[in-house]
Amino acid sequence: MAIKISRYQSVGLLCLEYFGKQDESYKISNPDDLRDERFWLTDSQRSLRNKLYLSENKNVAKNVIFFIGDGMSVPTVTASRIYDGQKKGLVGERNSLFMERFPYVGLSKTYCADRQVADSACTATAYHTGIKANFETIGVSARVKLKECQEALRAENQLESIASWAQKAGKATGIVTTTRVTHASPAGAYAHTSHRDFESDFDVITRHADPEQCIDIGRQLVENTVSKQFNVIMGGGGAKLLPNSSAHYSGYAGERLDGRNIIDEWIQAKDGTTSFVHTRQQLLELDTDSTNNLIGIFANSHMSYNLDNDGSQPTLQEMTSAAITILSNESNGFFLFVEGGRIDHAHHETKAKKALDETVQFDEAIKRAYELTDPNETLIVISADHGHTMTINGYPKLGNTITGVGTDMTDIDFLPYTTLSYANGPAFSNFFYSSPRSGMDKSENGLLFNTNDHVVKRYDVRKISNIDGKDFQYPAAAPMIDETHGGGDVAIYSSGPWSHLFTGVLEQNVLPIFMSFAACIGPDELNSCNYLKNK
Repeated sequence: MAIKISRYQSVGLLCLEYFGKQDESYKISNPDDLRDERFWLTDSQRSLRNKLYLSENKNVAKNVIFFIGDGMSVPTVTASRIYDGQKKGLVGERNSLFMERFPYVGLSKTYCADRQVADSACTATAYHTGIKANFETIGVSARVKLKECQEALRAENQLESIASWAQKAGKATGIVTTTRVTHASPAGAYAHTSHRDFESDFDVITRHADPEQCIDIGRQLVENTVSKQFNVIMGGGGAKLLPNSSAHYSGYAGERLDGRNIIDEWIQAKDGTTSFVHTRQQLLELDTDSTNNLIGIFANSHMSYNLDNDGSQPTLQEMTSAAITILSNESNGFFLFVEGGRIDHAHHETKAKKALDETVQFDEAIKRAYELTDPNETLIVISADHGHTMTINGYPKLGNTITGVGTDMTDIDFLPYTTLSYANGPAFSNFFYSSPRSGMDKSENGLLFNTNDHVVKRYDVRKISNIDGKDFQYPAAAPMIDETHGGGDVAIYSSGPWSHLFTGVLEQNVLPIFMSFAACIGPDELNSCNYLKNK
């Protein structure tokens, strides 16, 4: 695969020190350095200098790359920073992810039009279209309630995405995800549905709805104008795109009942050189310089977690790199949406180590995107759709393994606990047990719950064999089949033209509005070209 790497130019916009090209002060391997007051005074001066060197870039953004870490709460970023640093032999607490070295940071408020804590569908609508919507609906206004298919079909209820605005401005567009390409986050760029789970006609029928009234998201991929005009589609989800009536050479088992092969239909409708790939090797061998359009489907459902990947699937970094190279063939620039979608899935399973690792992989994709583009003309925005209930708790000593057991005991049952835990989730029985009350249990001290006959106690987590394993499920306070989302604000990181706008505490729906402003696309009142012209 041919790779184009832009030269960094001497610009006032970005101090290269800020991005760690020269300033690698976060790379500390000796914790004793943190006990020296001169270290902190020097560090403060460095931070001040970096801030003073920043200047606002008011160029038009030729390219926009929008990264979403699904479920990437602020505690997830913190824990991932520590995890990444500890893996590299550094003081993890001092470490810095690449995205954290972006010059501008803000917060996004993630609630839906009808829910205090959001799902990935209503948030996708907000950050793709600029309009907040109802829980589990995608690309439709809040006038459309869950499973109201007729209302979702009404043109006045369908919302236009920033990908559509980019296409109307003559830009190339694409979506990249580690989930199914019909999943909520990527679907927000092109679909209109009253239920996020309507990914195939099989899904619609299974949920007792009419597939002629409830147009499934897979079908919309080849019927909606925006998705038909995508230049790049990469992710998983072969089952939602292929018929169940015949085998496919990719090996994917389709579930569609209408007999349609969405992959072939999308390819056949394209002009120019169009390719389909379904393995990592095929992607790496692709001549991206001469490819106009690409659809890459690398799994029947979601793509594998990085820690489970046997090498047959590309990394998010590799998919992002290929997408940027292809989209850069368009002289008018491009809009690219990239999702690290499996951060969220790992959290739902309370498999925190996988969530942290997926965040690090997401960060690697961001770094590659920055290296392949010119910060003078490319706006990169990174955020999350919502948070999760994972927290970093207790008072563990500096350097303690972030995915392991903390260094102190509780003052109730005098047993240790993990540094990471969840407010709710599965595997509740792995940490608590009930036993008949004995003579030694007469005191209430050390008991979590008791009756006249039984007591509930915690297992000693030090004796759990896979405590630091990739599939270890962390403790949760309330038992649930799947852990829920969290409602806290999530971070926004940005660099490039007009990135200074993405600061402060913002409503999530302003993200596409600010991006379109920076790129001079979208409705006339939303772009910086008109603003500067009329100022």
